[in-house]
Amino acid sequence: MKTIRGVLWDNDGVLVNTEQLFYESNRDLLLPYGIDLTPKQFFDWFLDNNYGAWHLLLGQGHDLTLVDRLRLERKRLFGERLRQARQLAMPGMDTLLDTLRPHVGMGVVTSAYREHFELSHAHSGLREQFDFVLTRESYGASKPAPDGYLLGLQRLGLAADECVAVEDAPRGLRAANAAGLECIILRNHMNRHHAFDGAFCVVESVAELAEVLASFVPGATVTAPQLECAL
Repeated sequence: MKTIRGVLWDNDGVLVNTEQLFYESNRDLLLPYGIDLTPKQFFDWFLDNNYGAWHLLLGQGHDLTLVDRLRLERKRLFGERLRQARQLAMPGMDTLLDTLRPHVGMGVVTSAYREHFELSHAHSGLREQFDFVLTRESYGASKPAPDGYLLGLQRLGLAADECVAVEDAPRGLRAANAAGLECIILRNHMNRHHAFDGAFCVVESVAELAEVLASFVPGATVTAPQLECAL
């Protein structure tokens, strides 16, 4: 059985339930232009292919000036939604992190901007569990490039085979794999249709995630349903 010394966590859709808020922010911006962004389109374009929906506006003949303005407006809208949400932490995540914290190093590698990360954790109680947080400003190329995860491994002072990553999106999975990390995928309502080929394991809940991670960490014990997953 694999033994690990470190865990690198994605943020949105893993630690905090924010993907729906980001989807709504994009959808609301595009509606005045006759574009009704569906959840499936959002997943495919934003979380898998990593190019957003701006190509739809450019296809209508709009220029990059409008795209740049809408990006700024999206940042404001998403931030406002995060401010209004009182509790975004995934249920059970606090207990899981408490269980792991004495035994492994942990860091966050997120494509979120620092402002949005801090807002998403304003009431989560999770922030202090991590040795460091790498936001979009912290590294070069964004996921699916491996830059963030490579820097995360450097900050942990560990090799990739001593760690795992936890993700919820295809581009995050590709980033982790490109850095040499085995990656566990946490299911949520946005990603349930995706196969996640290349993942080490796909789990359906935080409870199942806790069982998998605890099996990698000597001394860490959790109570969770029996997991049927090829380890």
